[in-house]
Amino acid sequence: MSGRTITRADLCEAVYQRVGLSRTESASLVETVLDEISGTLAQCETVKLSSFGSFIVRDKGERVGRNPKSGVEVPIPPRKVLVFKPSNILKDRVNGIATSGED
Repeated sequence: MSGRTITRADLCEAVYQRVGLSRTESASLVETVLDEISGTLAQCETVKLSSFGSFIVRDKGERVGRNPKSGVEVPIPPRKVLVFKPSNILKDRVNGIATSGED
């Protein structure tokens, strides 16, 4: 593994190079897409990106946890968690399996 992390700046640069928009327009486009995704998730709606995967907001119920140091039981309040479920196409690509729809 390379350990490389893709940043917003990397995404903006990729849009700039591949689409041909200015750097400012590319940054604005990336920000708009990320804002739309995060806004939709904040409303507890699912975001499905074809051939990529789905971002799903799930509710976790209240449960009892335990402080590992003292052993005291502590209630953990209910909360929402974000789950990503990759598509089969993405799974195959990550595993190096060619799919019939690729160039």
